[in-house]
Amino acid sequence: MIKTYVVDTNVLIQAPYALQCFEDNQVVLPVVVLEELDGLKKAEGEKGANARKAIRFLEELRLQGDLLTGVPLKSGGTLRVEKNFVDVVLPPDLPEEKMDNRILKVCRGLAEMEGTDGEDAQVILVTKDLLLRIKAQILGIRAEDFTTEQVSERDQQYTGRAEVYVPEDLLKEFKKKGVPLQVLYQTDERGERMAPQLWENQFLILRGDQSVRKTMLGRVEQGRAVPLRFKKSRPYGVSPRNSGQYFLQEALMEDAASAPLVIVKGAAGTAKTFYSLAVGLEKLLNNPTGEYRRIIISRPNAQFDSDIGFLPGDEQEKISPLMRPVIDNLEQLIDSSEEQRYENEAELKGKIDVIFERGLIQTEALNFIRGRSIVRTYLIIDEAQNMTPNQVKGIITRAGQGTKIILLGDPDQIDRPFLDERTNGLSYASEYMKGSPLCWQITMESEECERSALAMDAARRL
Repeated sequence: MIKTYVVDTNVLIQAPYALQCFEDNQVVLPVVVLEELDGLKKAEGEKGANARKAIRFLEELRLQGDLLTGVPLKSGGTLRVEKNFVDVVLPPDLPEEKMDNRILKVCRGLAEMEGTDGEDAQVILVTKDLLLRIKAQILGIRAEDFTTEQVSERDQQYTGRAEVYVPEDLLKEFKKKGVPLQVLYQTDERGERMAPQLWENQFLILRGDQSVRKTMLGRVEQGRAVPLRFKKSRPYGVSPRNSGQYFLQEALMEDAASAPLVIVKGAAGTAKTFYSLAVGLEKLLNNPTGEYRRIIISRPNAQFDSDIGFLPGDEQEKISPLMRPVIDNLEQLIDSSEEQRYENEAELKGKIDVIFERGLIQTEALNFIRGRSIVRTYLIIDEAQNMTPNQVKGIITRAGQGTKIILLGDPDQIDRPFLDERTNGLSYASEYMKGSPLCWQITMESEECERSALAMDAARRL
């Protein structure tokens, strides 16, 4: 049965292509949505860019027919603009002048015209706004989130790692050249063997099936489980302290030709940013092979991305407050002695300033990376859980020859109002890049927090 989807403005601002995602159903845009798009078309950053994309798409449809009566979509459905139902009555505590309530009037008017309501309604409001969905339910209007970009529940998302058993007599062979994936197995709840589902570049903890205390670390590569290549590396003097950090080190140390995209998820304190900087500095300073020209660090922030144009100073002065966590990590890397590190604050600051003055590390706003082709660069995107799927696609497609992109973040720490652990750009990229030979992933576990005893305990309990 054909359904009628009423689309809110925030859906188009996050996913300007959304109007093409409703298959052979009817898509309705209230006039108020056009007004809101008009008000956003000059906005800075992604919000304005997506508003303009949505407007251009509507213009293409307008040239094909009458938007008031409906224009066919490539998906098989139709799209029309709805200007009626201004006289629909809402409860007195929902003032008519509010934009959201004008959308609700359209939904209620369409539902009354079709004579349907509740869960079986064929008129469905699609919005990213949780409160608007609640108000719709109060009025008996069916409301849904835009789920096209939604990935699996958190506990079902790809972690980039797995534990498997390997026959005891093949452990020595694994150390030398690896073993076929067919010899690996897991056990079900009844203790019976089953073949694991493994993906290219997935990291493995291999346990001997006769003595589970014998464990080895490996990775899936072209149908085989192979040992880690960089297990003995100590980038910028840093040593892995747990299996997650060994996996993280492996993904970061691999060159950009083999691992141009690295996705790292995990709680605070699991050394995501720290280790990424350590490997970058190793490649540029300790062992300069010419692989990368520089390190670029960007850290998306909801308020910052929209307000950067109004902040005083140049770009570096504007973004410096957000880069303080990067400086904190550099302080630990530049001076590894915990006892003497802060004895001379001026000297420590001077060492860090030299790195920035030489252009070895650059910090840039996420908006300024858009539209560029970045070549031979070690690009770190910290707090990537605050990116939208559209933003993360834009960043990954900016990678030029020899560039390595590292996406870091914690899906539990999201600051953007219309994102959650299933719709943020980090989780989106993780799920859709799963299995790509060019993408290496690892999810750090809370038990692998190395910041402090308190940080580890809080990551586990809170």
